[in-house]
Amino acid sequence: QVQLVESGGGLVQAGDSLRLSCAASGRTFSSYAMGWFRQAPGKEREFVGGITWSAVTTYYSDSVKGRFTISRDNAKNTVYLQMNSLKPEDTAVYYCAAKSDLYGYRVPLGVREYNYWGQGTQVTVSS
Repeated sequence: QVQLVESGGGLVQAGDSLRLSCAASGRTFSSYAMGWFRQAPGKEREFVGGITWSAVTTYYSDSVKGRFTISRDNAKNTVYLQMNSLKPEDTAVYYCAAKSDLYGYRVPLGVREYNYWGQGTQVTVSS
């Protein structure tokens, strides 16, 4: 069982930066692939980016590629989402998710691929 807690959301202006954190419980964090998703009002939850258990591979949606960066610190059981050059269309509730995927070589992209979810953190970008 893994529990995930996101933090770092807030209200910012277009062009600003934010760093989201997702702290995980449990001793096996390093064996999990981690993903970030977001959901805007009236829209489906969408993949933002993810990182494999080994941190060798990351993958981003086209809408955030070049602006967002995912990293993980297995010693701290934490995954981060650095968001730069934020746009109003980035406004959403951001969720982190975990998938047990030791030795996996690809980043899971689908909502249904992940086993555990955090409660979400709101990011609002004003124009």
